[in-house]
Amino acid sequence: MNSELLDRRQVLRLAGAGLLGACCARWLPALATAAAADPRRRRSCILLWMAGGPSQTDTFDMKPGHNNGGPFQEIATSAPGLRFSEHLPQLAAHADRLAVVRSLSTKEGDHDRGTHLVRTGQPPMGPVAHPSIACALAKELATPAQSLPAYVSVAPPQQVSPAAFGPGFLGPSYAPAIVGSQPPAPATAVQSAPQANFVDLTLDDLDLPAGVSELQAARRTQLWRAWEDKFLALRHDAAFHAHHAIYRKAADLMRPEVRAAFDLKQEPEETRRRYGPGVFGQGCLLARRLVERGVPFVEVALGAGGLGWDTHQDNFTQVRRLSAELDAGWATLMTELQQRGLLDSTTILWIGEFGRTPAINQMTGRDHYPQAWSCVLGGGGIAGGEAYGRTSADGMVVEENQVGIGDVLATLCAALGVPPDHENITDAGRPVKLAEGTAIDALLA
Repeated sequence: MNSELLDRRQVLRLAGAGLLGACCARWLPALATAAAADPRRRRSCILLWMAGGPSQTDTFDMKPGHNNGGPFQEIATSAPGLRFSEHLPQLAAHADRLAVVRSLSTKEGDHDRGTHLVRTGQPPMGPVAHPSIACALAKELATPAQSLPAYVSVAPPQQVSPAAFGPGFLGPSYAPAIVGSQPPAPATAVQSAPQANFVDLTLDDLDLPAGVSELQAARRTQLWRAWEDKFLALRHDAAFHAHHAIYRKAADLMRPEVRAAFDLKQEPEETRRRYGPGVFGQGCLLARRLVERGVPFVEVALGAGGLGWDTHQDNFTQVRRLSAELDAGWATLMTELQQRGLLDSTTILWIGEFGRTPAINQMTGRDHYPQAWSCVLGGGGIAGGEAYGRTSADGMVVEENQVGIGDVLATLCAALGVPPDHENITDAGRPVKLAEGTAIDALLA
């Protein structure tokens, strides 16, 4: 194929001449690869939020041969010298597109405070209501003509630190669309539907009221917008516009094309099975569908609806189960993004609010530990296949390349093509940077 991409008009001319089908098998794969690598391509971000604080010692920074290491073994990955837990075998095959930060150190060991720090980059204090990095990045990555929400969050554990999940001073226009979940149907001898055991993920309050057709809903929305525009034209108070933003977002989410994007039943059963039947696995599938349709920011939480990684007791049984969910969902997500030419334009961050103690407690558990822990970046903009930083042989302290949460968030911004020092202005006129840190150049592609 010529090094220059075919433009839209050339494609249409080929199609009209009946030549597209004959030659597409030869040049479409190269076209998809080149388009994904184009720096002008719209970027997307997927945040994999590990509620409760995952154990770095049992996932991505193992300590084989030390008493703190525990019973898990480490395995080789697709990246020479980079090793993961034996319970992440599928993810190990994608290690060449992943960068493990093993030298993250913070100062908040409480779930509420730690969640706020990691998600906003700011400690939970002071008069400013800081937005989550998800809301702030969705604001930067969204386009005005976008029909789907700019930020979708799957089963976020907002009860831990509600302010850390919201838009803060950016206002309700930048709040996430929340996807709730229902438990899977109980197994029976005869299944009523082939997909009956998959978790059902739906947007909160998405369905139309009984007896209201699509046409009626569209006409009502049109009438409401006309009256709202007249009302708001005469009023400039922020409260009125905030109220309008909430209602407009709700109306937008009820459009047929939006509801179709969230319908996982459109996916083949085998695809759904590869992701895993639970909230996290099906959430990763939904993330792929949304990124395909142009949603710039999607978050999927793994924590069994709460603080699932808070393994003070029976750590190894719980981490083994959580790792199985993580491995299936995350690895399949990366595989499908790669197959669709989307991985090079989608940056992934895996992180929780802190790590866990390398030392194992008397209940065979691990406690809160923000002093030395790990996160993982991958996909677009990230130089994968490596570990950045090092902890000591016992895992207790950072020995090389210590970084703070601001540095991680700045790296995420830079990988997405968003300047970390871009400023938003608070209601009081104070400028606030997206990330108060320095991007880690060694991790940027």
